[in-house]
Amino acid sequence: MSINTITASTSSVAGRIAPALLSVFFGLFVVGFVGFSPMEVVHNAAHDARHANAFPCH
Repeated sequence: MSINTITASTSSVAGRIAPALLSVFFGLFVVGFVGFSPMEVVHNAAHDARHANAFPCH
C-alpha cells in the first residue's frame, strides 16, 4: 500500500514541475521574441495588447 502512495506522490511532484518549467520557458520565449523582434508589426501588436490589458510597459 505504501509503494502506491510513494509512486503517486512522486508522479504528482513531477506532474507539477514539468508544466511549470514549460510555462516559464514558453513565457521567456514569447517575451524575448516579441520584445526584441525586428518586425515592428509583432512588437506593436504586443504593445497594444499590454495597454489594452492595463499593463504598463513604459
